[in-house]
Amino acid sequence: MRDVARLAGVATSTVSRALAQPGRVNEATRRRILAAAEQLGYVPNAAARNLRVGTSNIIMAVLPETTITYGTSQIVAEVLQTVAATLSDNGFNLLIAGRSRSRAGEQHIPDLAVSGIVRGAILIGSAELPPGGRRSPAGGGLPVVSVLEDRSAAGIPSVIADDRRAMRGAVLRLIGLGHRSFFYIAGPAGSYHEAERSGGLADALAASGLPERAAVRHGGSHTFQDGFESGVEAARAWLALESRPTAAIACWDDAAIAFLSTVRQQGAAVPGDLSVLGFDGVPVGAFCEPPLTTLRQPTAELGAKAAETLLALLDGGAPAPPLRTTLPNQLLPRASIAAAPKRRGRRTSRPP
Repeated sequence: MRDVARLAGVATSTVSRALAQPGRVNEATRRRILAAAEQLGYVPNAAARNLRVGTSNIIMAVLPETTITYGTSQIVAEVLQTVAATLSDNGFNLLIAGRSRSRAGEQHIPDLAVSGIVRGAILIGSAELPPGGRRSPAGGGLPVVSVLEDRSAAGIPSVIADDRRAMRGAVLRLIGLGHRSFFYIAGPAGSYHEAERSGGLADALAASGLPERAAVRHGGSHTFQDGFESGVEAARAWLALESRPTAAIACWDDAAIAFLSTVRQQGAAVPGDLSVLGFDGVPVGAFCEPPLTTLRQPTAELGAKAAETLLALLDGGAPAPPLRTTLPNQLLPRASIAAAPKRRGRRTSRPP
């Protein structure tokens, strides 16, 4: 703080007021102090501040930009619900922060992280903490946990579901029903869940001695928020194939639901001509016609475990939590899958 004061040409007490009570310092002086702090990479000592004003009981959940832009998905909402409940049971409150398209619009996140206002952060899905220049959350020593995506390689404790293993098991079930050709509706290219789930499909094919070409891949350019649109486009692509795979597998339920509805509108029988498998376990899948077979993510368990992991990091006397905690998905077998039809690839209708 003395270095900041020297660079800004003010007293140390003025720096303290500018950072803690900005209304007591004129705007020009405050800006000069903030510029000096940024230049020096000054991070307020959260531990010392908490000794003066009391320890914070606020935990920050950071949502990915797409969640804020397009609306909160059911999966994220369910995870957040149990994160909040678990923290509340342990005397903590949850603050939800969202990434923005503009640097200025998300500056509040590193500010909260380094100021001592929050005790820790939980990254939801693909969310990242903004770098914040030299005033970074990492520089402030903020405890961080990731849920839904694995960041253990970067040293961040992560709580995830076993997507790859679950997809492998579900595809092996389809192979056991006689299916030998698959139509895969891919998730967004480069996304963690797409990599895990398509990897599970590849593992099942390899374990069964089937070639990679047994799965026709479609999509990859849409976001998870574009699921219904992606499913409709995938259905049109499947209908246009001369030799149609007997099982369709979607990286996420929204795409599977739209795919199933569209092919049925064009005369395909599900599961008579085609079996359909989704992933995520969103509740609406149970009300499709026929009800969608899917893999349910353990959202409640993921949220609770992520909160417990962060609480363990905050408890200096507790054993260090594992870098990776993996929870099982649950197969929900419903009427959208059945044995492969005897005559594979036969057209049932003209493409739209």
